Amino acid sequence: MPAAERHAIAERIYMNECAGKAENLVTWSAGEQFPSLGIGHFIWYPAGYHGPFDESFPALLRFMRAHRVSLPPWLAKRPGQPAPWSDRHAFEIAAQHDPRISGLRRFLLSTTSVQAAFMAERMKRALPRILRAAPKLRRSYIRRQFLRLAKAPGGYYPLIDYVNFKGEGTSPSERYHGKGWGLLQVLDRMAGQGPPRAAFADAAAWVLNRRVRLSPPARHEKRWLPGWLKRVRTYVAGPS
Repeated sequence: MPAAERHAIAERIYMNECAGKAENLVTWSAGEQFPSLGIGHFIWYPAGYHGPFDESFPALLRFMRAHRVSLPPWLAKRPGQPAPWSDRHAFEIAAQHDPRISGLRRFLLSTTSVQAAFMAERMKRALPRILRAAPKLRRSYIRRQFLRLAKAPGGYYPLIDYVNFKGEGTSPSERYHGKGWGLLQVLDRMAGQGPPRAAFADAAAWVLNRRVRLSPPARHEKRWLPGWLKRVRTYVAGPS
């Protein structure tokens, strides 16, 4: 992926996840058991917590070390350490005075292009897992749509963003009534004709609407749908 395209994707995802604000590069959302960091809101679990989602921040740090990115000293000493805050309350107190948080925000703001490269690598690794999880009769079609989009101008952005946004769609635990909402389901729904970015965006909107329709009423997922649909519409225009 050319450096200019990687930079444009990084900026677009930064807007998608963080509204383009540096303070949103290190956050702990209400109702979550972990902080989220970076342009992709990568998950970092505190000590003793094991959640259902892929813990992606330690993987990002390993990627950075492999690409000779200098980490903040306290992370470089123990790159595999758990998040240093036990819960959201402790994080909010620390955010007022802990230099690690402000330092992390500066570090993550200065490495957005590397984070986009990490997300691109994650997207590439997703395809074999998606194909293994797909019904045998649909594998060829799904692979064809993935490659059709990847080869299209600006096609990396929707693939990279969506797999970071809603996952691969391969986990049985991330489904409502047996129906998932990840990249697998979008590629399977994607029309085989027409401009591939528009076809992908239409399929993503359909899959997300289905997710909300099947979601438990207590989760009130309908409140998130307008923002989700606004995000997938950016896939048609591309990252710039």
